[in-house]
Amino acid sequence: MSLEAYNNLISNIFNTRQVLTKTRSELEEREGLVKALLDSRVIGLFMSKGYTQRGGFKLIKLEKLILVRNMNGTGNSGDAIIHKVEVNLYFKEHVERVQMDMCNLGKTEVILGMPWLQAHNPEIDWEKEKVKIVRYPPICG
Repeated sequence: MSLEAYNNLISNIFNTRQVLTKTRSELEEREGLVKALLDSRVIGLFMSKGYTQRGGFKLIKLEKLILVRNMNGTGNSGDAIIHKVEVNLYFKEHVERVQMDMCNLGKTEVILGMPWLQAHNPEIDWEKEKVKIVRYPPICG
């Protein structure tokens, strides 16, 4: 199986939605479809800087910055992680509130790494190229 076919297989469409407070009584919703990469080599949940900015997500400043290393061991071109976002993550009938660190991901918009994979333990049908969530951890709404 080629690397491109593998990446396409483990990438699935997720819908992220965040409600931003404009005033006490007026709310604005921003939502969009995004292709999320499921990657067991990654130790967190990440959203790209570009997608965060295009979507108008509210940034939450981290108390301590996080240095980022790429898979090949080199430093990330986006420098350190200094912000995170909190979003509702939708996949078919599944919904949950998650926090994602914001960093430079290249062409990828969202990465769901080992913490998400361990919590949900999705079933992956490699022949049909389908992902199914059959176990929902208590953190899911």
